[in-house]
Formats: sequence, structure tokens, C-alpha cells
Amino acid sequence: MLACVVALLAGQARADDYTDMLGYLAQTRIEDRVLAGASGVMAVNMAAGDLNQQANLHALAIGDAASVQLSASQKRSQDVYDTPLHASARIGGSALSGASGIASINQASGSGNAEQNAVSLVQAQQSTREAPGSSLSTSAFASAERQRTRNPAGRTASRNVAVEATALRGFEGVLQLNQIAGSANETGNQLLLSISPGP
Repeated sequence: MLACVVALLAGQARADDYTDMLGYLAQTRIEDRVLAGASGVMAVNMAAGDLNQQANLHALAIGDAASVQLSASQKRSQDVYDTPLHASARIGGSALSGASGIASINQASGSGNAEQNAVSLVQAQQSTREAPGSSLSTSAFASAERQRTRNPAGRTASRNVAVEATALRGFEGVLQLNQIAGSANETGNQLLLSISPGP
């Protein structure tokens, strides 16, 4: 009888270790001096978990009759995955401090998430209202169907996202940020900018 109890306790300890490992794997962090002082177009996709989808799309057109068409679609359905007990997505340290330009960041911790950033820039002779050829179309879809969870009874799940006060200081330009801690979430940012050149 004692051997059975010891075996059960050992089995529970292994299950707890496995859950703790999944929790560790479901953490994303951008820190230290990542992209500090960078300039231009920056794109970051960072995911911890299963079946996450991420995209950063950028398009630029310049000319007398310039136009741009940017489209994307992401889709998953009937996913089966485990949800982590603990999930966190953070940006800290001096990350992106003093950077400038376009920064598009997708950061996901969890499973079955979809994230998109899209930027479309057009410089043409037509005014903003006269540029019908410019369009931007994006969609994100994540399915939570048939989701299964292996969170042990009595343990409290946690979900945290954060941008620390020390990060992004002095950043100039366009910043797109999607942060997810959890499962079956959808988020996106879209920017369409048309500019007529000056005299």
C-alpha cells in the first residue's frame, strides 16, 4: 500500500513539473537593449505556445499615380491544444529606446492566437481623397473549438501583459503593438496613410 502511495505522489510530482514547464514556455519577453536606437522598419514576431499565427505587413508606393493594395488573411479552425497555467508577455529594459521609424510587434504567450500588423503608405500627386486605388484589408481569426485544458485542480491560472516604464523611451514614429497572454485571442493594427507631395 505504501508503494502505491509513493508511486501516486511521484506521478503527481511529474505532472506538476510538466505543468510548470509549460508555464515557463508560455512566457515571452523583449528586454535589455533590443532594437534600442534602431531606425527604419522593424518587425518582430514572438510566440510561446501552440498554433499561434502572426504577421507584419508593410507596403510603400511613390509616384504620380501611385497606389497600393495590401491584403492578408489568417485562419485556423478546430484546433486542439493545451492552455498554459501561467502566460505572460512583457517588454522591458531599454527595448526600443530612442528608436525611430515603423515598429510592428506581435507578442503572444498561449495557444491558438492570431495577431496582425499592417501599414500601407502612399505618396502620389492626387490628394488623399482622390486616391481610390489605395486599400488595406486584413483579417485575423482564431478558433477555440475543441480546446482542452490540463490545469490541475486547485491551481490558479495567471495572464499578464506589460510594457515597463523603462522601455520605448524616446521612440518616434509609428508603433504597432499586439500583446496577448492567453488562448484563442485575435488582435490587429492597421494604418493606411496617403500623402500628397508639397509644392
